Amino acid sequence: MRVKARDPKAWQRLADLYGPLVYHWCRSYVRQPEDAADVFQEVFTAVAKAVDSFLLNRNGGTFRGWLWTITRNKIHDHYRKNSQRIQATGGSHAQQRLAEIPEPADESIDPTHLDETVNLFHRALDLVRGEFEARTWQAFWRATVEGDSTAEIAADQGITANAVRQAKSRVLRRLRQELGDMQ
Repeated sequence: MRVKARDPKAWQRLADLYGPLVYHWCRSYVRQPEDAADVFQEVFTAVAKAVDSFLLNRNGGTFRGWLWTITRNKIHDHYRKNSQRIQATGGSHAQQRLAEIPEPADESIDPTHLDETVNLFHRALDLVRGEFEARTWQAFWRATVEGDSTAEIAADQGITANAVRQAKSRVLRRLRQELGDMQ
């Protein structure tokens, strides 16, 4: 909502959070770094123009999925423009790679980009960590990342099991907000 309101800090945060992932997607399908950078800029220009119309889909659609769709379309546009300018003979490796881009059934990202998705989550974790007390963060981390039981965390921290569940829920809700996966 802050991005929709054209808040410069929100735009910077969006670029810091999602920029590396979008650039990775561009470099995965566009051979020349300069062309990938151009496609990257076109993606964020399109996001700026369309962000007001972005609606979170309650059926599993996410901001990340929406961003992937825009990126994929800009990659397609790049190859369409280049195919009109340059008439290659004997086929096109780039066109073949473009045809291999999977169409995610659930609007999620291409699973071959799992490492970059993990990096996105780490960037989001770093951004929100300072918003929570150390005890809350530790309860969340142990329950979510380390997989410790609620009872074990509660006993170690001297809090109730319900407090552990609330800590986990609060941090996860904030992460979803940061990643644009909820309104």
